[in-house]
Amino acid sequence: MAQNFRRYTNNDVGTSAATSFTANSYDTVVGISVANITASSVNASVFINDGTNDIHLVKTAPIPAGSALQVLDGGAKFVMQSGDALKIVSDTASSLDVWVSVVDDIST
Repeated sequence: MAQNFRRYTNNDVGTSAATSFTANSYDTVVGISVANITASSVNASVFINDGTNDIHLVKTAPIPAGSALQVLDGGAKFVMQSGDALKIVSDTASSLDVWVSVVDDIST
């Protein structure tokens, strides 16, 4: 069976939570990279909103200047169901670039 790989990006994420993507089926997130594009350390949070609750994957994680945080590593992945929204926020304005890799519409 063919897999539908997708990528989603966000530039200059700041102090308002940015939605990277919203699942439209059962989707598997296979990678999240959060890069600090500033000259100072920042704190980043990545979470899923399931329509009611924010479930954090990482909360207030420090990212040094010019560095990146790999939220998923070691082959980790997770499933989002339709309506779940992946969100990213920083403690500093316009400080993060984000790349998310997803397998769309997996078998149920």
